[in-house]
Amino acid sequence: MTQDISDTIQDQQVVVFELAGQVYGIDIARVFEIIRMESLTAIPRAPEFVEGVINLRGQIIPVIDLRKRFSLPKAERTRSSRIIIVEMNEMQVGLIVDAVLEVMHLGADNIKPPPPAVAGGVDAAFLQGIALIKERLVVVLAVDNILFKKERELLKKAGRDLGQTTA
Repeated sequence: MTQDISDTIQDQQVVVFELAGQVYGIDIARVFEIIRMESLTAIPRAPEFVEGVINLRGQIIPVIDLRKRFSLPKAERTRSSRIIIVEMNEMQVGLIVDAVLEVMHLGADNIKPPPPAVAGGVDAAFLQGIALIKERLVVVLAVDNILFKKERELLKKAGRDLGQTTA
């Protein structure tokens, strides 16, 4: 029997960001830091949505383009583009977003399970819920669901391989 998502949603602080004109949030407890865009080193044979890796104070971090991951239209990176470094399934990963907007408190009563037909075209598997705050929809992402198990394993292996060659 599946557990009702409304039973698992709690009050939370979220980092709110923009992606393809939509507003998203990630639980702030999963965010390590937010950095400006920087040059990335490509990873051979990586999934198409993996832009590459960065060296963040000696740690190799894979970076995912969320537009590609969610099959959203491609756009030019701007001065507002950011990489949000998050903890995802026991590894640090960078997420490229169009802009970081704010940190916001979401009450559990404001977060509703995603409807079957999800706004913005993002697969419901990636979502924790959707919040309506001051007439604005905030799509709350389930960070651990952004990558499938096989993709996580590929990124971990690529990171180890690259770390060995750059040390």
